[in-house]
Amino acid sequence: MARLVVFDLDGTLVDSARDIAAAVNAALTALEPGTVPLPLERVVGFVGDGARVLIERVLHHRGSSLRPDRVLPLYLEAYRERLLDTTRLYPGVSEALAELSGSGRQLAVLTNKPGDLSRTILNGLGVGSRFARIWGAGDVAARKPDPTGLRALLIELGAAAEEVWLVGDSPTDVKTARAAGARAAGVAWGFDAAALRAAGPDRMLEHPQEFARLPED
Repeated sequence: MARLVVFDLDGTLVDSARDIAAAVNAALTALEPGTVPLPLERVVGFVGDGARVLIERVLHHRGSSLRPDRVLPLYLEAYRERLLDTTRLYPGVSEALAELSGSGRQLAVLTNKPGDLSRTILNGLGVGSRFARIWGAGDVAARKPDPTGLRALLIELGAAAEEVWLVGDSPTDVKTARAAGARAAGVAWGFDAAALRAAGPDRMLEHPQEFARLPED
């Protein structure tokens, strides 16, 4: 039986793109007044591997001489100020989580976003209590696709790898599941569906209501 379903956060459960992009541009403007804001779709393409990598990609794209260590604290400060300005659960996610948790499976979140920010977002959106664990950067020793965090979750929650689905929106999530021996489900509504499909998840989900239909064997 699939005892545990582990979710990515950004692009999977929540659409946080506008708040992330606003924080990136706020940090850049603070250090380079008058800078042209990066468009939303460009920032979205840099999301998925944690805040530091996001900033590194942004600076590389801009050809900026700014150091990531200087920009990252400003980005995190700006992001904390606007965590829930526009971030929302994707339509159908709240109902799907209720149905899935009612089936007796354990739910968890494993994200490359800082864990404290992730918990604030999910609690603020009213679904934090659905999850046995909400882990992110600062809670685990390594970022996805390193499987260390997922393996730690399995131990913590008493599940074997073959009993687990990892649900996400990027190739990073597929790689993480594969490395840990778990199954990977991809969501078609995320930040980069084309790259996700190319990564070959075990199952593609077209709507959150399909969470509860993930095979149990």
